[in-house]
This record gives sequence, C-alpha cells and structure tokens, in this order.
Amino acid sequence: MFQTCKSLLTVFLAAALVLAPGCVVGPNFKKPAPPDVGGYTPTPISTTSTTPNVAGGEAQRLVEGKDIPGEWWQVFHSQPLDDLIARALQANPDLKSAQAALTVARENLLAQRGYYYPSVTGGFTATRARTAADLSPVLNANIQNYSLYTPQVSVSFVPDVFGLNRRTVESLAAQEQQARFALAATHITLSSNVAAGAIQEASLRGQIEATQELIKINTDMLKILKEQYTSGYAGQLDVAAQESQLAQVAATLPPLLKQLAQQRDALAALAGGFPNQDLAEKFDLSNLQLPQELPLSLPSQLVGQRPDVRQAEENLHAASAQIGIAIANRLPSIALTADGGSSPTAFSKMFSGGNGFWDLTAGITQPIFDAGTLRHRERAAKAAFTQAAGQYRSTVIAAFQNVADTLHALQQDADTLKAASSAADAAKLTLDLTTSQVRAGYAGYLALLSAEQAYQQALINLVQARANRYADSAALFQALGGGWWNRPDIPKS
Repeated sequence: MFQTCKSLLTVFLAAALVLAPGCVVGPNFKKPAPPDVGGYTPTPISTTSTTPNVAGGEAQRLVEGKDIPGEWWQVFHSQPLDDLIARALQANPDLKSAQAALTVARENLLAQRGYYYPSVTGGFTATRARTAADLSPVLNANIQNYSLYTPQVSVSFVPDVFGLNRRTVESLAAQEQQARFALAATHITLSSNVAAGAIQEASLRGQIEATQELIKINTDMLKILKEQYTSGYAGQLDVAAQESQLAQVAATLPPLLKQLAQQRDALAALAGGFPNQDLAEKFDLSNLQLPQELPLSLPSQLVGQRPDVRQAEENLHAASAQIGIAIANRLPSIALTADGGSSPTAFSKMFSGGNGFWDLTAGITQPIFDAGTLRHRERAAKAAFTQAAGQYRSTVIAAFQNVADTLHALQQDADTLKAASSAADAAKLTLDLTTSQVRAGYAGYLALLSAEQAYQQALINLVQARANRYADSAALFQALGGGWWNRPDIPKS
C-alpha cells in the first residue's frame, strides 16, 4: 500500500505543479495617490492669538510635519485624564469587539490560503458481509462469508489556473486590513471621547459654580428690594422684576446639573463601567494645561494616518479583487482527485502486496448557460468598484474638511477667549468701581449686586471659552489620526 500511495502522490503532485501556475484575471489594484493639495485652509494658520494672564490663554503654535504621540492626551498634563483613558483602553467593550473582529478577519484569510495546497484525507472502513449463493462470488476464494478492511488516502486539489483563489485571498487580505483600521479608529474615537468628556465635565463644573454664585447674588438682591419695598424705597414692580430675574437664573442650574450627571455616566460607560459606580476622577479646568505646540501633519501624510481613509482604501482594494473573482468564475475550473489504499480480507494483510488500488481523476468544468448570472455579477462587481472609488474620494475630502474645521476653530477659539477675557476684565473693573462708590456712599448695595451679577455672567462665558480651546486641541489630534501608528497595542500589519 505504501508504494502505491507514494507513486500516486508523485503523479498527483507532478500534475498539480504543471497546472497550478496560471494567470490572474481582473485588474491589479493600484494605491490611490494622495490629493495634490498644499494645505488645509486658504490662508495658512501657524500661531493662534494669545490672551495674557488667563489660564488656557497661551498662544498655540502649529508645527508642520510633527509626529503625533500614541498617548497624545498626555499633552494636557492631567493625571486623572491619563488614568481614565488607560482604564477605558483596558475595559471598553467596543474596543474588545474591534479586536475580536480583527481576529475573525485574520483567521478567515489564513483559512482561504489553505486552498493553495492539496487537501489530504484518510479513512478506514471494516466490512463483514455475506453474498447470496445465486450471485457471482465477490472474492476470488468463492466464499460467501467474508470480511473486508479498506484503509484509504484521498487527495484533492483545485489548481488556481486563472487566479480565483489568489483574488479571493487578496479580497480577504483587504478585509483584514479594514478590520485593523477599524480597530485603530475605535481606539482613537474612544480616547478622544474620554478626553472631550473630561473637558466638558470641567466646563460644566465651572459653569455650575458661577451659576450658583449668580443665584446667591440675585437672592441677596431680592432680599434688599423686599426690605426697601417695606420701607417705601422701592416699588412692587421692582420686586416682581427681581423675582423674575432670580427665577430665570435658578432655572439654568438644573440643566447644568443634569448635563454634569449625564456626562459622568457617559465617562463611566466609556471606561467599561456602570453608572452606579461613581468615577474616582473629577475634572476641573484648573487641572488641565493647554498644549502650546500642536502637530500639523502634511496633507500628503493625512491619507495614510486617518483610519477612516485607510478603511475606504482597503474597501476599494477588496472591490477591485472582487472583479477578478467575478471574471474567474466565468472561466473553466480544473479539479484533480486521487485515491489510494488497499482492500484485504484479513486485517493482518492490510499492508501486504497485491491488495492495493488507486485512481487519479482530472476534471474540467466550464459554465455554458446560466441566463446571464455570471455576466451580471461581473458587471455588478465593476459597479461596486466605481462606488467604492467614490466613497474613498468622499472620505478623503471629509478628512481634509475635518482638519480645516478644527484649525479654524482653534483660531476662533483663541479670539473668543480674548474677547471673553476682555469682557470679564471690564465687568471686574465695573465691580471694583461700584464697590468703591458703595464704600464712599455714592451708590447703593443694589448697584453693587448688579455689578457682581454682570461679573459672574462674564465668568461663565470665560469658562466656556477656555473649555472650547481644550476641546478643539483634542479634536485636532483626532482629526490628524490620533497617532495610532505609535501605539504597541494596535497591529501595524
């Protein structure tokens, strides 16, 4: 039997080697060239304006071509933020799901590569039988009762003559890359959402503090007016107006508290926890530092850094391979099969000579009539490639728009903070002057409370303006790709 199987395998492999090499039908994928653009905005932005003596008012310089660190959030120098993002990267279920999806795509690719090689299976059957006396004997010994033992090896192989398997592997390889870039995108989105949520929490805490002070001021104002009304120095209309003002200011506090609670819930969920488990980290704008140097990738680098663009590129690659698959399915398919073994009547004679058998079969299949099914599938594959090309270009344009929008926001945020700071300074000056007049007896306490109210409102605007600078700084890192290529926990290929 061994000699039979060896001879059979030699003949089979020789036939496989002759038939395996072949052409690969369909287009060969060419990586799209980066867009020929020189910048992101009509007028280059290199440095934002500065607001002296205000935390978060520092000028920000854009460094063209500077690489983005894998842990870009550390530029804010906030240990609570570092801890929360690290925990989210360990426990977030979306990230674990993306990692599993990458494993699925990789295993599917490896499974398809197995079709490059012959498939070998082994089998063994044992039969006990009796033939009827009127029939011709089954065995040479002319006995009616007999046993039959059949060990057998089967080999099958489908030569990739026209590249059907190679194009299928190419398509699955592109899908694996898509899953890899989806993992990178999930990673970037997660870290960016945590950073944005922490900044939003810090902003809400500042607004709540200022709003609570506003409520206190308006409550004191209402108390004074009621006393003046009792003494005849104020009218009922003044009291009613102040009551309305207090009610309006008080009505702004519950929405802020609701937003803060919901923001804490969102951060807990991003970190892979439940909302009943309060976060240990708390965020305040005073504990964040504004990065004064920001990276600005070259336009030619952006398409290689953005995971969404790379996903669209791999989708285009997979669509290109599908054209080759559709064409190959219309061409002949060759299959080789071989069987070898022995069939003795005694187990002890299983490997003795004279009982061996083998067969070698080659078959070819060519579609003749399918009512246009394969032709239309080829046309559909070509249309899908055109669709993927349009989606790729749309994704690239959106990526450049995202960066441009963020750059404009950085500049406008800096200008807004300067205006908000000037308004806060003016309100503080008014408060100081009114305080001096009250002490000198030239103004009443009501005027002082009005000045304090204006100052507190200016502080709320200042808090929002500061938070916007931090938030848009984080958004720039996300828009440029988030430095995923510098992280060890994201596969490079």
